[in-house]
Amino acid sequence: MLTWETVLKYAASENPEPTRRVEKSDAEWRQQLSEDAYYVTRQKGTERPFGSDMCELFEPGEYACICCDNMLFDASEKFDSGSGWPSFTQPVTPNAIHYHLDTSHGMQRIETTCSVCDAHLGHVFPDGPAPSGLRYCMNAVALKKMG
Repeated sequence: MLTWETVLKYAASENPEPTRRVEKSDAEWRQQLSEDAYYVTRQKGTERPFGSDMCELFEPGEYACICCDNMLFDASEKFDSGSGWPSFTQPVTPNAIHYHLDTSHGMQRIETTCSVCDAHLGHVFPDGPAPSGLRYCMNAVALKKMG
């Protein structure tokens, strides 16, 4: 189980190796993704809170990166954070997500990106439920529900 201390360590030094890499040109990403998905995943945007019904979706399955189909989260780790964005307590594997210090907007946060294609997903915070205490606050448009 990942902890806040592990997340901070990854953000400060070296993230785990991904299982594979997907790299595409900006034009290829623009062609593949919707305008909203491109803005969030490739330009580090944020969708507005409560803009997706994914926050209320609590059924079995997994969530993958909208860009490369890298499995990111299992629905069993999903919870209602009340934040307006889908929230999870753990990724499916420690190397599914990469962590980066984000000092934009006058804040200090930990950005989460897909380890396979570098898509911006959202941020992780240390205010989630036990036992991990983590809250992966994800942009719904960056995720694809699988099965």
